[in-house]
Amino acid sequence: MPVQIKLLVSWPRHSRHLLFSQNWIPMTACTRRTVLSLYMRVFRIARTWQAQSGVTSDTETERKYILQEARTLFRQNQQLTDQESIKRCIEECEARIEIGLHYRNPYPRATYLPPLGLATQKGRKLRAQQRLRKQAKPIYLQSHDET
Repeated sequence: MPVQIKLLVSWPRHSRHLLFSQNWIPMTACTRRTVLSLYMRVFRIARTWQAQSGVTSDTETERKYILQEARTLFRQNQQLTDQESIKRCIEECEARIEIGLHYRNPYPRATYLPPLGLATQKGRKLRAQQRLRKQAKPIYLQSHDET
């Protein structure tokens, strides 16, 4: 069985490291280019970000949040190999960028449903309600745990 070469990106420095592993599905060049362009776009947005309030300390806090969130999520998803999950992460990133730019707010928008407000506390109705909530979760909140 031939050994496949796995290319990983060290995100902050964009330097490439070669790792050898077996049974690995390589990321396509197009997907890799898309992910790197999104990562660079987020950093460009953070560099030019201005808080809606106009206060310098708010601007710095929001810039730090954008950078920290991007680093955390990209590193968390760095080892994904399934094309479908990579596509979902790309869609989430694009949605969060567009929502953040539109509303001038870098933080994810909250969902205003009371937790388990429509179901009883046990049985099939509870499981059905949990399944519906999971399916109804907006794409821009897929990487966040349920609160």
